[in-house]
Parts: sequence; structure tokens; C-alpha cells
Amino acid sequence: MTDKLLRPGGGDDDGSAGTPTERLLREAMNARTSLITAHDLRPAAPPRTRVRRLRPVYAVTVPLLGLAAAAAIGVVSLHGSPVAKQDVPPPPAAGLSASPGPTPTPTPSSSATPTGDTQADRPLADVTPTSSRSATGAPTGPATPYTFRGVKLKVPAGWRVAPADPADPHLCVLSPGAPEGASAQNCRPYGVDLAVFGTESTSWPSAADLDAQSGWGHQPDCPVWGDPHPPAAGESVSSTGPTKSTPTVSGRPALKSQWQVTCGQSSFTAQIWALPRDQVFVSAVGLKDDYQAGLQSIVNSLDVSGRNQAPPTTAAPGPSDVAVSIDGLPSGQQLRVGSAVVTFSVTFRNDGQSASGQLEPLVFTDRYAGTPTVPDQQLPNDGKLELQTDSGWIPKPMSPAGDTSYATARDSELFSLAPGQSRKLTYRLTMGPRSGPGDMPLRAQAVLPYHGGDLTVVARQDITVKLVW
Repeated sequence: MTDKLLRPGGGDDDGSAGTPTERLLREAMNARTSLITAHDLRPAAPPRTRVRRLRPVYAVTVPLLGLAAAAAIGVVSLHGSPVAKQDVPPPPAAGLSASPGPTPTPTPSSSATPTGDTQADRPLADVTPTSSRSATGAPTGPATPYTFRGVKLKVPAGWRVAPADPADPHLCVLSPGAPEGASAQNCRPYGVDLAVFGTESTSWPSAADLDAQSGWGHQPDCPVWGDPHPPAAGESVSSTGPTKSTPTVSGRPALKSQWQVTCGQSSFTAQIWALPRDQVFVSAVGLKDDYQAGLQSIVNSLDVSGRNQAPPTTAAPGPSDVAVSIDGLPSGQQLRVGSAVVTFSVTFRNDGQSASGQLEPLVFTDRYAGTPTVPDQQLPNDGKLELQTDSGWIPKPMSPAGDTSYATARDSELFSLAPGQSRKLTYRLTMGPRSGPGDMPLRAQAVLPYHGGDLTVVARQDITVKLVW
């Protein structure tokens, strides 16, 4: 059996012989094969960015059809010769068309940088009023307009106004986290206090409180969120500040003071805004930082343009005419509780061009963190304040204690000042053993003779006395 096929012309040569058509076909195929180089056999480079549009099918099918026709002629002519057995690549599939294939969608790498704001996914840190604020507790609905003593404000969504005595100059706006039983009487620490006075305030808060280290408090207490209480025996109360700023409120220059307060193991922030010309004050003592956004929205919403200002009193000289100074007791001086007796003087001076009219000297200590406390009762500071007269030392009210009796004076104590004239009074102060440590305000004022109603302050000076055990 032979491995060669019988040729039409006979013989078993190497194929160099044959018919003229066979030779021509062989030469044509050899010539085309010689055109293929090693470069042509290199694999095609993969696509880089996008799939290239395929050429129209007629650009590649014409030469292939010619080659296929030649191969077909060879097969027919050679009748199964070895030329027909060569591995000739099949023609392209009939499905090949000029329509471009689908463009692949790029797959983002796992290391790609996100384009969104990833900071919103991070947990928000606890905040203080001087740093960036937390979104927790921020108002999420429309505010409710409210008017109090001629001052307009907007109550944030979720907050509520606590019922109060119409004669009370204080309005309490309770935060959403306030207990159900919270009221105007325990506005601290659960709410914001808005105070609107008819004349210059001599009670808390006042413009002088913004300068005092203990100006955040009008009585010794620990308004800790969730556990407001008077200081227990041995529980120390201390504060750092005030940190002052001058924001704009209701389109007017305002004052702000802020303290960090520690009561025992708890700490909180106290803030007071003041519009001294309008005698409008906003305070928040112990309010959770979560409600800082609501507090700030109340301050920003204040409108004092419609507030009725008290008419000026013609009998009183202007603030630039009368001055008050304290000598012999510098601000910040330490006094030991229960044993120290300090003597100081207060001078009233008329720097104007006209007589002052009758004036009343009013000197007193104000409440502070060490003021004695009794449930449901407001006590004065423990100690003794005396005024020296021609007949000797006479007692004077030590501090406010829930009424205005501290502001009354004997007729013999009233005086008037001619232009350039001054009057010097001597006082002595003794702190009682029940007084606690802390920064106690001492206030010296020249007021119009007081017979009840609003107190008219003509001039004042305030200092702070540091009490220690």
C-alpha cells in the first residue's frame, strides 16, 4: 500500500511536474507565501482604551474570496492531490459584518478615589460652642414667631416656650430634650433664658456679669444636664473664663461671654449674649452641645427694633457726667472666709457741667457660687456689709435675696453733686463662715432715689472678690 495518491499524469515525483494549470497555481501560492514574514506572525496588541471600529467587510473579503476561489480550482484540478491537503485557513465566518461591536464599559478600580463627600460618613465629634457644631438636635422644621416684651424671636421646631408670670422679665424656651416637667423655674440647664429689662439691669444677668469669672451664675448651683442640683457639701464649683467676643445681634453690636464650668465630676458650658443699649440678654447655662444650633438660631432671630425704650429721665445726668470708683479693694483680691475684714471706699464724682440732682449710693455684693442655699428660698450672701457715718457704722443689705429691699436707702444717705464735686463713702466687709469659696461680685452704683418699681442706674463700677477657705 502506498502513501501517495495516483496522479493523473502518472509517476511519483516530488510534484515539480504537472499540468500547466497546476504549475501556475503552485507558483502563485508560493509567491503569496513568500510575502509572509515573522513580523506578520506576531500576535496583535490588545486594545488599549476602546475597541476600534471594524473595517467594512468588503475591504477584507475581496482578497479572501480570490484566494478561496484559487484554492477551490486547485482542489478540483488536482483531484485530491497533496496541495488540497494543506492546512488552508477557512474563510471568515458569514456572521462578520461592518457593524461595530458593543463598546465595553470601563470597570472602576477598587483603588479609585471616591468623588462624594466622605466626611459625612465619619462620626461627628462632640462639640463645644467655640468649635464646629454637631448636627444632632438641629432644628428640622419651620420656626414659630414669638414676641416677648417687644422683642421678636423665632422658636425653633421642637422647642417650646414655658409658661411664666407676665410680670417676669425672663422668658424660658425649653429645648426638645427637656424633661416633660421642666418649667421656667428650672430653665437651666434645659432651655434658653431671654431677659428683657425696662431699665439697666441690676439683677442677673447684667452687662457687668459678662466681665466676672462667676458671671455665668446668679446663685450657687450645678445646672448639670440630667442632674441639676445645689452644690453638695465638699462639691467644688469652678469656672474658667470668660472668653469674650463681639457678635452682631439684630443688626446691632452685641457682647458675648462664655465660661467652662466644673461642678464636682461634671462639666458644662455657660454662654451669655447681651445687647446693653436695649437691656436684652440671652443666656444658656448647662445646655447640651447638641442644641447649640437651636440656641444660635434663637439668637440670630432676635429683632429688638420694635422694643419700646424707656423715656430718658431729665433729673438724671448722663452716664458721662457721674463716675463711680472703688478704692482699697482691687479686683481679684483674695479674702479668707470667716476671718477677713476689709475696709474700702467708694467715690462718686460729677464730671459734668450741671448739678447731678439727688443720687442714692448703692453698694452690695451679688450672688455667686458660694452663696448659701436652702431649698425654695433665696438667701443673701453670708457676711456683713457696713457703711461708716458720723454716728458710727450702720449695717447695709449684704446682697439681693429675692426682693428689692437691698436697693432702699435712708433719706440721710442721699446727696447731690455740683459740677466737679465728689463724695467719698467708706464701707467695711466681713464674710461669714457659711460663705463658700468662689468669685463674688461687688457692685458700687449711683442710682436715682429708689421707691419701688424699676431701678435707674446712673453710674456703676463692679469688681470681683476671690473668696477662699
